[in-house]
Amino acid sequence: MASTVISSSSSSSSPSTKALLSHRKASITTLHSHERAFSSSLFGTRPGITRRSITTTTTTATRPVIRRGGKHSGVRCSVSSALPSALLFDCDGVLVDTEKDGHRISFNDTFAERELGVTWDVDLYGELLKIGGGKERMTAYFNKTGWPEKAPKSDEERKEFVAALHKRKTELFMALIEKQLLPLRPGVAKLIDQALGKGVKVAVCSTSNEKAVSAIVSCLLGPERAGQIKIFAGDVVPRKKPDPAIYTLAASTLGVEPSRCVVVEDSAIGLAAAKAAGMKCIVTKSGYTADEDFLNADAVFDCIGDPPEERFDLAFCGSLLEKQYVS
Repeated sequence: MASTVISSSSSSSSPSTKALLSHRKASITTLHSHERAFSSSLFGTRPGITRRSITTTTTTATRPVIRRGGKHSGVRCSVSSALPSALLFDCDGVLVDTEKDGHRISFNDTFAERELGVTWDVDLYGELLKIGGGKERMTAYFNKTGWPEKAPKSDEERKEFVAALHKRKTELFMALIEKQLLPLRPGVAKLIDQALGKGVKVAVCSTSNEKAVSAIVSCLLGPERAGQIKIFAGDVVPRKKPDPAIYTLAASTLGVEPSRCVVVEDSAIGLAAAKAAGMKCIVTKSGYTADEDFLNADAVFDCIGDPPEERFDLAFCGSLLEKQYVS
């Protein structure tokens, strides 16, 4: 817009000049009045919002952020109107705390059915979770402790043996899920609903068997949500977490930039996979992962949480895409 320049350097002004100055001062006052009115109508009467908010996309609020071992700190984080392009969830330990009383039980029932003389107790299974993938977990365990007497001798036959065990274990696990004996973790459904409601793409990215993950999503989140959630699981990629392959595949398939994705994970290997893919990552600790090192996480919480115990929401996920932590 062209600007009008008025010179007032002379000691005396003509009547027409004084009139022009008076008219311009009144116009500016009116413009400021309209600007204040627009700001008030846009933001209501919230304290701390000024006219500057009209030209910026972020406002500042104080949120308790749990980091580094789960302690609260009064960090000020910028709550942005920006949204992630995709919200990617791990499954076990994030959607449902399935490991101790779900997967472990199903592994042990499978071993018992085949009379292998193998039992994974709670502590041992916690160590085995450092290995991504059920088939990989069994193979590593048998390689270290010795293969059962009923196991074949050749490498190729052992792969088939482990695959058959894992197939049966998945069937037993799915039966557990279908009975809905394991609930969703707090806040999971809320955060997914917020994302879907805002047009943010949602996917589940897991090293678990695809059928098991699909059972969790459909049985516990319901068919309406399940129909809008893309699942990447099992052997869909050749290398499992901590390799970033599954998250890279998800971003490519969904047609989004990795840098615009926010991942929710519960383990160190999942965190490593997300960060290696170039994504932001929030950790929600689970029973087996509470003491793991999450130094590289963008935020760490004990859960997502439902109101009034909510820990974070979709707006917080969006804030991670910008420079959110300020002193």
